[in-house]
Amino acid sequence: MHKTRLEAFSDGVIAILITIMVLEMKVPHGAALADLQGLLPVFLSYVLSFIYVGIYWNNHHHMLHTVQRVNGGILWANMALLFWLSLVPFATGWMGENHFEVMPVALYGVVLLMCALSYCVLQQLIIRSQGEQSVLREALGGDWKGKLSLVCYAVALALALVQSMPVLTMALYVLVALMWLVPDRRIERHLTH
Repeated sequence: MHKTRLEAFSDGVIAILITIMVLEMKVPHGAALADLQGLLPVFLSYVLSFIYVGIYWNNHHHMLHTVQRVNGGILWANMALLFWLSLVPFATGWMGENHFEVMPVALYGVVLLMCALSYCVLQQLIIRSQGEQSVLREALGGDWKGKLSLVCYAVALALALVQSMPVLTMALYVLVALMWLVPDRRIERHLTH
């Protein structure tokens, strides 16, 4: 199977997710600037989630440039990634509406962790299907950012659930987003050589 259907479907799902997230922000009933103040947690959670979804879309796009052929395993791994990404709007809304309380922040972290794990599985299946000289394998190298992200999510979840520290948990979520905010250039560099 050619990868274009996978790319088009994934792009469509991600576009819908971003649309759903922005529709969750309800317009305040007042016309004063102060009426927006109550929306600040909702807006901040939206911004973080928008950045995360954008990061996944960007890196997914680059990763698929290394793919020559798509098999059933890759299709299902991609669906798993899209499943977890589809939960981002719900987790975002719950977290923002509840002003970053412990359980919504923890659920948000579970969703982020599962997105990251799904992405890792998708990467590994692509590498396996493309053979020993996989462009993706050579481009990723040791993938320290991917591994560090998983560790940060696990630590953030422990801080949220065990220590009830949603502020530190959110700081780790932001840190991971900042690590990935600049698009992963490893694949671009490898493809241009």
